[in-house]
Amino acid sequence: MDSAPEVCIVELGGTLGDIESMPFVEALRQLQENVGYKNMCFVHVSLVPALGDPPEQKTKPTQHSVKQMMQMGLRPDFLCCRGTSPLEEGTKSKLSLFTSVPTGAIVSLHDVSNIYRVPLMMIEQNLHSMLLQRLRLGQFKKGVDYTIVEDASDIEDSKVITDWKRLADSVDEPESECKIAVVGKYIDQGDAYLSVVKALTHAAMATKQKLSIEWIEASSLSPDEETSDINDTDSAWERLKQCHGIVVPGGFGSRGMQGKIATIKYARENKVPYLGICLGMQAAVIEHCRNVLGITNAYSAEFSENLVKDEEDAVIFMPEGDRERMGGTMRLGARETVLKEHSIARQLYGREKVMERHRHRYEVNPGLVSRLEEVGLEFVGRNTDASGERMEVCELSKEKHPFFVGCQYHPEFTSRPEKANPLFLGLLQASKERI
Repeated sequence: MDSAPEVCIVELGGTLGDIESMPFVEALRQLQENVGYKNMCFVHVSLVPALGDPPEQKTKPTQHSVKQMMQMGLRPDFLCCRGTSPLEEGTKSKLSLFTSVPTGAIVSLHDVSNIYRVPLMMIEQNLHSMLLQRLRLGQFKKGVDYTIVEDASDIEDSKVITDWKRLADSVDEPESECKIAVVGKYIDQGDAYLSVVKALTHAAMATKQKLSIEWIEASSLSPDEETSDINDTDSAWERLKQCHGIVVPGGFGSRGMQGKIATIKYARENKVPYLGICLGMQAAVIEHCRNVLGITNAYSAEFSENLVKDEEDAVIFMPEGDRERMGGTMRLGARETVLKEHSIARQLYGREKVMERHRHRYEVNPGLVSRLEEVGLEFVGRNTDASGERMEVCELSKEKHPFFVGCQYHPEFTSRPEKANPLFLGLLQASKERI
């Protein structure tokens, strides 16, 4: 960003009145005292349920939450009311009467076809103009109440909003449906792979596809796993084979590792688009060592200590790491990766150097890289720092596979709705071509 932002948005989640949020509520009250009323406004988000048959919108929950808010020294300037249907005029009038929020500043946030239409719905209700007037920004009109100001900007015709409308339309009007398998060990924990899901969603929107995710427990794909059942194994493989693409995300620990390796072998041999992230890349290297190089006992030093050096230890502990000290031993944060010219990753990113975020303790053994490249697994992304050269991206050429890419970093963290991460975009494009 070339200049300092004009507006800072602070979200205080949770429920008003909960003891956990009390210090933060007080902090907001004091902040407004310090910066002044003209420089800070409060937007209160509340639920307006519809009960009965026919449904009747109930305002009591919002009345009570606003009362609680006022007792804490905060007064809402806007009410954003969630519900299944648009707020009725009578509901708005009743809310205004009992909360002292002007009717014009009560915004309906009812259910729409997809979440990306919510900002457009706010613009339709002139929220952007009211915020500008309330905070004395843009074409501020002195003496005019912020709730009755007319459209104070041409934002609706701007490129940002035009592109956003196109984005929202693409979600509602997909050209095809794509099923992606996410093979991991934490699939029972809903939010464990949330960033991966969002990145896949962004890429699906960019390629005009309806995304369907098939969650597969990695340990269920290998009969050798202690937690697997032969019937579950057969079912898991059937579901995997129905997918157009596969993602093996990051993780820790040996559980499910054999299932991940078996998944990668299937993807490689059957030319199913594959993206391996962090441990998913390391598993791809181990699979290649075992099944292409013929190193049967190849594994990661994270899971086995009795490995032959520079032969069976396909993945090693980072040289600068400290096995004795607990905490603060991971390689974290944004690191630069240099991409090889004419590689798939370079073509997707469109530039030589990229910055992506890392979170790992183990890495591909540089001692095996030359042998792996001789049999086709190319290491096209490398990072050079004080500790030496690191393998960041590996791939099979398009002559060998439509899309087989592994990365040591976490590309999901830099994906955005309007700009999908290039590696996820490549996966979804390749999967679309396979439909």
